[in-house]
Amino acid sequence: MYAVIRTGGKQYRVAQNEVVFVEKLEGEPGSTITLSDILLVGEGATAKTGTPTLAGATVTATVLEQKRDDKVLVFKKKRRHNYRRKNGHRQSLTVLRITEING
Repeated sequence: MYAVIRTGGKQYRVAQNEVVFVEKLEGEPGSTITLSDILLVGEGATAKTGTPTLAGATVTATVLEQKRDDKVLVFKKKRRHNYRRKNGHRQSLTVLRITEING
């Protein structure tokens, strides 16, 4: 059984005991988080979809760690105008292990 969750403006397909990297959520490593923004639960022909979310469906996850992703370089240039800008970005991430899917 799997679920499609929405967090941080993105959608993730998750299954039980799966490790997922999502945008930063509040929580200390070892704590439990309940995600309630569930779009789909089930598998195959028995899958239930929400309009847009399923009422009463939850996904429980354990926070493994808070980390930062690799640096992404942003480089802008306009040729023949001596215009160059270099910038970097590191996204904060939360590593989750999906423990339970209730649908």
